[in-house]
Amino acid sequence: MTPTNERPRIEGEREQEILEATLQVLADVGYDRLTMDAVAAKAKASKATLYRRWTNKVSLVIEALQHTKSARDLPDTGSLRGDLQQVFCGVGGLVDPTAVAMFASVLTAITRDADFAAAFRRDVIAPKIAVSRQLWERARDRGELRDDIDVDLLEPALAGIVLHRVFVMGEIPGPDLITRVIDQIILPAATRDPATLQTTQKED
Repeated sequence: MTPTNERPRIEGEREQEILEATLQVLADVGYDRLTMDAVAAKAKASKATLYRRWTNKVSLVIEALQHTKSARDLPDTGSLRGDLQQVFCGVGGLVDPTAVAMFASVLTAITRDADFAAAFRRDVIAPKIAVSRQLWERARDRGELRDDIDVDLLEPALAGIVLHRVFVMGEIPGPDLITRVIDQIILPAATRDPATLQTTQKED
C-alpha cells in the first residue's frame, strides 16, 4: 500500500458529535480556555482522533461555529423592516441565546489571537455579512434606500447597537429591542421619506 499524508476523514454523526462537544466546551469556558483535551473528553474521543481531522483548535472552533443554527432561507417580506426583523429575531439572530452566547465566548479571543480573529472574520462573520448585504441590496432595488446611503457603514449598525446593549448595558435582547432599534435608528438613517418613496414607485 502506498503511504499517504492525507488525514482520515471523520464524517457523519461522529463529526457532528465532536462539533457539538466543541460548542459546549466553548460556551462553558470560552475560547481562551478551550483545549483539544477538553473537547476530546466531552466528545468521548481521543485527542489523536481530533488531530486527524483538525490541525488545531482554531480550525476546530471555526468549523463548529460554522455549524451553529441559522435561518435556512433568506426572508423576503417585501420591506427592509420586515426582512431585518425576521433575520435578527429568528433562529441564529440576536434574540437567539445560543448565538449571543457563542459570540460572547469568542469576544476576547478576537482581540488576543490574530490567527483566530482572521479565520473568524473570514469564515464566520463574512458569510453572515454577505447574507445581510443581500437584504440591503434588495431594499435598494425596491427604491427604499436613500441614494447617498453607505450600506457598508450602516449594515452592521443594528448588530452593533444591540450587542452594546447586551454586553455593556446588560440588557436581555428581545424582539421589542430589535424592533425599536430598527424603527428609531436604522430606518430613519437609511430610507427615503415615505412620500418620496411613493412618488418613486408611481414613476416606476
